[in-house]
Amino acid sequence: MVFYDTTLRDGEQTPGVSFTPEQKLEIAIALDEIGIQEIEAGFPVVSNREFKAVKEIANQSLNARVFAFCRAKIGDVNTALKCDVDGIVVATSLSERHLKYKLKRSFEAVFREAIDVLEYAKDHVFVSFTTEDATRIPLSKLVDIYSAALEFADRVHISDTVGIATTELIECYVPAIKSLGGEVLCHLHNDFGMATANSIRAVICGADRVAVTVNGIGERCGNACLQEVATALEILYGVDTGLKLDKMCEIAKLVEKYSGIPVHPISPVIGENAFTHESGMHVAGILENPETYEPYPPEMVGQKRKIVLGKHSGRKSIVYKMSEINTENNGNYSIDEILKIVKEIHERGYSVTDKVFRTICENIGN
Repeated sequence: MVFYDTTLRDGEQTPGVSFTPEQKLEIAIALDEIGIQEIEAGFPVVSNREFKAVKEIANQSLNARVFAFCRAKIGDVNTALKCDVDGIVVATSLSERHLKYKLKRSFEAVFREAIDVLEYAKDHVFVSFTTEDATRIPLSKLVDIYSAALEFADRVHISDTVGIATTELIECYVPAIKSLGGEVLCHLHNDFGMATANSIRAVICGADRVAVTVNGIGERCGNACLQEVATALEILYGVDTGLKLDKMCEIAKLVEKYSGIPVHPISPVIGENAFTHESGMHVAGILENPETYEPYPPEMVGQKRKIVLGKHSGRKSIVYKMSEINTENNGNYSIDEILKIVKEIHERGYSVTDKVFRTICENIGN
C-alpha cells in the first residue's frame, strides 16, 4: 500500500493557505519520517518561490519519491524537470463540462495536446497522467482515454474532482482502469464526506495508490484525510501501510500550525475529543476496560485518553478525577455533593476544568 501525499500541492490550494518554502520543507521531512512513500511537493510553474521549494525538497535525499504537478504543457514539464523531481503529474481536463465551459475547446484538440506532452515527458522522468473530473466521464470513454495515455504514462489517476463518487462508482471504475495494465492512483475529494470511504474501497478494488492530505485539507471540503485512511486500513482491514501511526497527531499539529486551519475537536483519529469521555456510563466502562468505548488505544495514533467532568458525569468520574489531580478527601464532603455541584456548574454553561474541580473539592463543607 502506497500513500501519495498531496498536502503541499492540493492541500495548499485550500483558500487562505500558503506555505513558505521553509514550511514546505519541514512538512515534507515530517511526511518522510512517518513513512509516506510519495510526496507531491508542489506546482513549480506557479512562482519562483514554489519552484525553489519543490527543488529543495527534491534534493533532500528523502526516502519518499518527490513529484511535481504540471499542466499538459511542455513548458510546465521542463520547469518541473529542472527541480530534479522523481516524477511528474501531467493534468488536463477532458470531461464534457470542463471542455465546454472552462477550456472551450474540442475533446480531440485537448486530448492530442496531452498525448504529445506525455510522449515528450516519458523519456525524462516517471510520468503520471490525470484528467480532472474523471468520475464524471463515462467509464467507457475514460477507459479509451487512459488506454491511450498508458502508451506513454506510467500511471493514471482517477480524480474525483468535485467529490461526487460513490463507493459503487469506485467499484466499477478502479477495476476497469486497473485492467489496462498501468498503475492506478485514486484522488478523491470530500464534498459529500465520502473521501475516506472511497479511498478504502479503491484500495480494496486494486488501486495501487491513494492520494491524501494531512488533516484532509484541500479545496472546498478537502481531500481524503491521511490519518483517517491510514488508521482505518491498518485497524479495520489489516493492511500494512508502513506508516508510523503514533506520529499522526504530531504531524496533524504541524500542518494545523502552518495552514492556520484548526483540527475540529470531533475529527476522527486526531481530534481533541477522539479519546475524551464525559458520560458517566462511558467512564464506568472505560475504567474497567478501555475497549468498551474506544475502538483502539489512543497511544496507537499519538493521542492520550482524557476524562472530563460535566452534567453527564457519574460518581466513578468524580473518584477518578480526584485521584488524577491528587485532591485529598479530607472528610468535609461527599462524592454525591461534589457530583451535584459539577452538574450544576456545567448546566449553567461553564466548563468544569481541573482547576475548577480542585476548588470545589477544597471548599465544599468548609
